[in-house]
Amino acid sequence: MDRDLGNTRFFEVQTEPPTTVKAVLAAVYESLQEKGYNPVNQIVGYIMSGDPTYVTSHNNARSLIMKVERDELVEELLNNYILNRGWEQE
Repeated sequence: MDRDLGNTRFFEVQTEPPTTVKAVLAAVYESLQEKGYNPVNQIVGYIMSGDPTYVTSHNNARSLIMKVERDELVEELLNNYILNRGWEQE
């Protein structure tokens, strides 16, 4: 076996682009809707229980939502609600 140890090889790792919590929620919501689920109920079920089976595996939504901490999901949802003054719309 002949190896050329005189040259350095370059190895570049392909990394996934950083995923925002907002993007994760949007993708999961859309996947749940496509499968005929009530997205709000399913996402709440996941956040409250931590059980990933509340989220469909369609479009890789289940593994996507598990990349984000549940408290980050709640924070994003609450921030969005407050910024849009959700309590004034009722």
